[in-house]
Amino acid sequence: MMYNKLIVLVLGFGCLNLTANAQKFTTEKTFVSFFSHAAIEDIKAENTKTAGVFNSATGDIAFSVPIKEYEFEKSLMKEHFNEKYMETEKYPKSTFQGKVSGYDANATGTQNVTSKGKLTIHGVTQEVEIPGTIEKEGDKLLMKSKFIVKLADYKIAIPQLLWQNIAEQVEVTADFTFKPQ
Repeated sequence: MMYNKLIVLVLGFGCLNLTANAQKFTTEKTFVSFFSHAAIEDIKAENTKTAGVFNSATGDIAFSVPIKEYEFEKSLMKEHFNEKYMETEKYPKSTFQGKVSGYDANATGTQNVTSKGKLTIHGVTQEVEIPGTIEKEGDKLLMKSKFIVKLADYKIAIPQLLWQNIAEQVEVTADFTFKPQ
């Protein structure tokens, strides 16, 4: 079943130019979280259901994050997040499609990298540049990143009554373990 999801993901990102001899990786373990600090309360959610592919020879990378899979401390937060802000029935996933630069498959240790590409959230696509690291662990790759997302950039509205509850930007943390395909 996971294999079918990855095939759909790769086909959905048809512009990924994966070559036959390239080392291709798929996500084995994923963790995506966001944190919103506001005057009245902090909001944190976590998601471990992301699917992704990475071609270490070309740098091509793609992710798909199912929005409904974010888990919150309070069930009411999850309900409001899905129904009022993210409109998950209409926009069920967030995606990233781009290219990683700065990675050397022959290097050892932690490498600083940058991913440039298109991030789609809430049906809105923006060109982004995301800093991160890649570290080899045996035949696996560990990718980590932390970056800011401004809600207004993705047309996520904050009702006037709740402006003290929800920050205008959130900090996103992404940690992925990739295994060879």
